[in-house]
Amino acid sequence: MRVPHGARPAQPPQPDRPPSLPPRPLWDPHPAEGPLPWLRPTIRIRLTVLYGGMFLIAGVLLLWIIYLLAAQALHHGNGQLFTLTSGQVQINSDTCPGLQGETSTAAFNQALAHCMDVQRAQALNTLLKRSLIALIGLAVVAFAFGYVMAGRVLAPLGRITRTARGVVGSDLKRRIELDGPDDELKELADTFDEMLDRLERSFDAQRRFVANASHELRTPLAINRTLLEVQLADPGASPDLQQLGRTLLATNERSEQLVEGLLLLARSENEIVDRKPVDLAEAASQALDQTRSEAQAKGVELQSDLDAAVVQGNGVLLERIALNLVQNAVRYNVAQDGWVRVRTAVEGGQALLVVANTGPVVPAYEVDNLFEPFRRLRTERTGSDKGVGLGLSIARSVARAHGGLITAEPREGGGLVMRVAIPV
Repeated sequence: MRVPHGARPAQPPQPDRPPSLPPRPLWDPHPAEGPLPWLRPTIRIRLTVLYGGMFLIAGVLLLWIIYLLAAQALHHGNGQLFTLTSGQVQINSDTCPGLQGETSTAAFNQALAHCMDVQRAQALNTLLKRSLIALIGLAVVAFAFGYVMAGRVLAPLGRITRTARGVVGSDLKRRIELDGPDDELKELADTFDEMLDRLERSFDAQRRFVANASHELRTPLAINRTLLEVQLADPGASPDLQQLGRTLLATNERSEQLVEGLLLLARSENEIVDRKPVDLAEAASQALDQTRSEAQAKGVELQSDLDAAVVQGNGVLLERIALNLVQNAVRYNVAQDGWVRVRTAVEGGQALLVVANTGPVVPAYEVDNLFEPFRRLRTERTGSDKGVGLGLSIARSVARAHGGLITAEPREGGGLVMRVAIPV
C-alpha cells in the first residue's frame, strides 16, 4: 500500500533536488555477515586446537622415539647370524628372490645380507605407516574430545554472554544465577549479578527521580500558563504588558515541553511489555500530517514512500519517534528549496523507518553527539527555538525499548539520513 503525501503541487525536477527517494537499498542495521560460526576464532575453537595440537605434537614425538628405538633394535639385534664358507647351496626363498637357485658361497652371503637389510627396512616402513594411521585416528578422537570438553568448560561463559546480551536489550532484571563448584567462573557470574543489581537500582532511582520531578513541575507550569493566558485575554492590558505576557507564555511553553520530554524519556527507557500491532507507515503518516503546516511555513517540501511495516510495540511511543524525526528534519533544514523524505518498508525481518532531509553539513564526528540529551549541532545546552534537545534522545530510547536501533548518517550536500530498524 502506498500513501502519497506532498506539501505542495508537483513541480518539475530540479538539478540539485532529485524528486524521488535515493535509489540506495534500504538500510540493514545488522553488520554484514562474517565468517561461518564454526570458523570464528572463538575460545572453544582455540582450546580445541590447543588440546588437539598438544596431543598431536606429543604423538609425533612419541612416534619418532619409537621409530628410532625400533630401528636401533633391528640394527643391533637382527644381524647376520651365519655365513657360508664353502660348498654349493641351493635355496628356494619367496622372501628373498636373490637366494633362489644354485649359487656360490660369496654370492649367497651377499644376497643374504641384502635381504636382511630389505626386511629391516620393510618392517620399519610398516611400523611407521601403521603408527601414522593410528596417530591420525587418535588425533581426530583427541580433537573431538577436546572440543566437547572445551564446550563443557566454557558453558558458564556462554550463559554469562547470553545474560549480558539480554541486559543490553534493556532487561536489567535478568540474572545468571550460576550453579556449580565455587570456582573462578562462578565468582565471575556472582560478580556480574551483583553489578546488575546495582545497575538496576541506580536506573530505577534515576527514572523515579525524573518522573517525580517532571510530575512536580507540571502543576506550577500549568498554573503559570493559566495566569498568563488570563492576563493576555484582558482587553485593558497595555501593549508592553501584552508583549511581556507573550514572551513569558512562550518561555513557559518551552519549559512544559522540556518536562514532557523528560517524562517521556524516563518512561521510554523501560522495555515495552504490553505490545500491540503498530504500522510504522501509519505512524509516519500521522507525523507528516502534524508537521505539514510547519513545513509549509518554512518552505520545506514533504515527500513520502510508505509501505506497510507492522511491528509489535507501543503505538504512542512509535508515533513519537516518527514525529520527532520528521520535526527535526523540517526544523533543521535549508532556508529555501528544502525537502524531507520519509520511507517505511520491511526488509530482512525488520521494519524500517527512514527520514532523509536537506540541511546544513553535519560532520561525521558530530553525529553520535546528536543523540545525547540537550545536545544540538555545534551547540551544547544552549537555548534554541527548534526544541529542547531531547527529540533524538527520546527516539533512541524508544527504539531500544522495542529491541530496535536508530542511526544517523550525514548526507552528501548537507542534512542527515535517520534510520530506525525494529524487529518485526
